[in-house]
Amino acid sequence: MARIVVIGAGMGGLAAAARLATVGHRVTVCEAAATHGGMVGQYRREGFGFDTGPTLLTLPAVYRDLMLKTGRTRLEDEVELSSVEPAAVHRLPDGTTVELANASRARVVQSLDQALGDGAGLRWGEMLERGRAVWEATRRPLLEEPLPDDPSALHQDPYPFPPTRRGLFARRPLPPQGLADVAGRELRHPGLTALLDEYALRFGFDPRRAPASLTAIPYMEQSFGIWYVTGGMRALADAVLRRCEQRRVELRFDTRVQQLLGDDDRVDGVLLEDGSKLDADVVVADTDPGALGAAVERPTAEAAPGRFTVLLALRGARPAGTAHRTVVHAADRLDQLDALFSESPRLCERPTVQLLRPDDATLAPAGHEAAVLTVTVPAHGRLDWTAAGRAEAYADAFLAHAAPELRERVLWREVRTPADTEARTGATGGSVPGPALAGGGGDWLHAANRTARAGLYLVGGAAHPGGGLAGVGMSAAVTAELIGTP
Repeated sequence: MARIVVIGAGMGGLAAAARLATVGHRVTVCEAAATHGGMVGQYRREGFGFDTGPTLLTLPAVYRDLMLKTGRTRLEDEVELSSVEPAAVHRLPDGTTVELANASRARVVQSLDQALGDGAGLRWGEMLERGRAVWEATRRPLLEEPLPDDPSALHQDPYPFPPTRRGLFARRPLPPQGLADVAGRELRHPGLTALLDEYALRFGFDPRRAPASLTAIPYMEQSFGIWYVTGGMRALADAVLRRCEQRRVELRFDTRVQQLLGDDDRVDGVLLEDGSKLDADVVVADTDPGALGAAVERPTAEAAPGRFTVLLALRGARPAGTAHRTVVHAADRLDQLDALFSESPRLCERPTVQLLRPDDATLAPAGHEAAVLTVTVPAHGRLDWTAAGRAEAYADAFLAHAAPELRERVLWREVRTPADTEARTGATGGSVPGPALAGGGGDWLHAANRTARAGLYLVGGAAHPGGGLAGVGMSAAVTAELIGTP
């Protein structure tokens, strides 16, 4: 039985702790904050409840596996899951509305043809088929297995670009130029480009630079579906915490790890902020390894953007037929991309905004509604989110752009910036890491779970295979397998 210290009670740290304790290790989790969940937070006030981090679940099989392996129960025994239908309603810049079905590519194709014209659905469907090829090529090495010692195979983009012409005069495809090439050469419609851009922006990627392998994300989502957890995603974090308690994981909150102990070759414990020490055979870090002085190989891509969120307590009941998720697209695509990804970032007043209005009676008093608006923005440090009046003024601007019909119903609102995320979770700049992607010479990969220092492992969004609820859950599974049984 090994002594294991897990640094951080985020979803990756908790999932790893539960798995390791189940196979016989003695596990202690040290969390600097007073609560668990990391990015999976929830804000409650006056009977209203809001997710402040992830809001929807893809690949629930990751957490089904966790519950089965650590307690032989179904995920559905721990939380109430429901399929989100439709998956999303998109409001495009030209006023067109597109409703995309959940986990039904056939209905998605039909909707796109009806909204954007004949052939639009076919082009989107063909792109998804190529996204399927990426998924099949990368699912195991990029998601389910440790990052290879030589990851060069993942430096190449596996997206199978089609020939530039069809039939007898077909030409060999040009070398892949990334996601922008998919939009320009294959989708050939501003509405379809906006739909594809949204997948990149959601995870903080510049669609002009992201590899074409990102198409595996819309393929996965539109093939396997998206899910909602009653009570908000915090209910999933609570379920994973309960599993840790059942497996007798020692949970220490308000316990900050100051540094790793050991030498350059091996870690043998941690030093806590109060000066005490915990000996350990293994340390698992669900945190930025740089904050602990851990020498690990870092990805070369720039720091991820953050999220700006407005929580709305709304007077009156949720209207019948309201979509759970609505995406209001940027009025000017290039203006938004320049504002977010330029050397001198700024705020785009009419950006791409996600509006969530869950049909969940546990999140609002009877006869009222809770709604959340989220937009991807520059991280704190690239933009000063503590500047007087900046956050409230920006909330006014994009609320008017994305949901003017809600303004008269607002009882109160709460604004959250990347600076708030940094203060609450410790994430540098409030950055929210995205999933790992193949291609781009390896710039879109994350640090390996096993480090060069014996006894030190990484989990969570900063580690392979990257951010998102599914990603950190798989990161925990990979790390626990690397550590093994006593």
